[in-house]
Amino acid sequence: MTEKSTAVQRAPSKTSLTAQDVMQRPVIAATPRASLRDVASQLVANEFTGMPVVAPDGRVVGVITESDIVHAVLQGKRLENLSASDVMTGPPIAVKVDAPLEEVMKHLDENRIVRVPVTNDDALVGIISRRDVIRAILEPEFIVCGGL
Repeated sequence: MTEKSTAVQRAPSKTSLTAQDVMQRPVIAATPRASLRDVASQLVANEFTGMPVVAPDGRVVGVITESDIVHAVLQGKRLENLSASDVMTGPPIAVKVDAPLEEVMKHLDENRIVRVPVTNDDALVGIISRRDVIRAILEPEFIVCGGL
C-alpha cells in the first residue's frame, strides 16, 4: 500500500485579505420599486436573510432584511402594497472592494449587521456576510482521508 500525502493549504492571514477576496458574487439585489412580496419570495427561495437595494445605475441605496418584512407585517401592512424603498434601511453601510478584511469585520461588528455590500466605483459588485468572514479566517484542522 502506498501512502499519498495531502498538502493542506493554510488560509492567508486575515490581515492580508480584502473584501474582494471574501465577497460572494454575483449578488441578487432588489430595485427600489420591487414589491415587498417579491423581495420576500427572493429571500425565501435563495435562503437569504437580506439583500441590497440598488438604483438603476448599480449604486447601493439601501438594504432590506427579513426583520424589515416582519416589522411591516406586524404593522398590519400588506406585502404587495409596499415596495423595497418603503421598508429598506438606508443609506447603507458598504465597503469598497479593496477594503481590508479587518475593516469589513469592524463594520459588521460595530453596526451589528449581518451583511455588507461591496462596491467598486459606487456600483454593487459583491456582498459579504458574517459567515463569509468566518469561513475566510478559519484555518483547516480537518483533512478527509481514506478516499478510494
